[in-house]
Amino acid sequence: MYIIKSKKTTIVLCGIYLAVLTWIILFKMETNLSLLQRMHQRSVNLIPFAGSLVVNGSVDVAEILLNVIAFLPFGIYLSMISPEGSVSKKILSIALVSLSYEILQYIFALGASDITDLLGNTLGGILGVGTFILLSKIWKHKTIKFLNVLGLIGTATVILFLGLLTLANI
Repeated sequence: MYIIKSKKTTIVLCGIYLAVLTWIILFKMETNLSLLQRMHQRSVNLIPFAGSLVVNGSVDVAEILLNVIAFLPFGIYLSMISPEGSVSKKILSIALVSLSYEILQYIFALGASDITDLLGNTLGGILGVGTFILLSKIWKHKTIKFLNVLGLIGTATVILFLGLLTLANI
């Protein structure tokens, strides 16, 4: 029972989450890295809700929502690792990690660097921090345990899904 409440468990789950997120964002879920070498897409969009997000004359809301959802666990994990930490420092960390992904995409020509992605990712992280705060008020000292169990289930499910997806594409 101790392992579920453990900060080490939270850190391991967060590490796995960040590894999967990196694989999704930077490597586009490719298992064949030679395909990425042919990508060579390097662009920057500094106008929110424009450029790459406009499809057939309207904003692609689904992509924005996916960015929000993708970073929601990061806000939760940061809050679990440092529950007493400042909310502003957590938000700054979330924004910096998102900015790092956008910069790495540009440097390695692995996709479009977009301010809308940065905003969506940061919003998702903020919602994660808010979710942790709300759950802490409801469950008090049981919050970390509950979220670690949820994280273990979610991580196992995502790894299984991505493994099956990878096997299906070999």
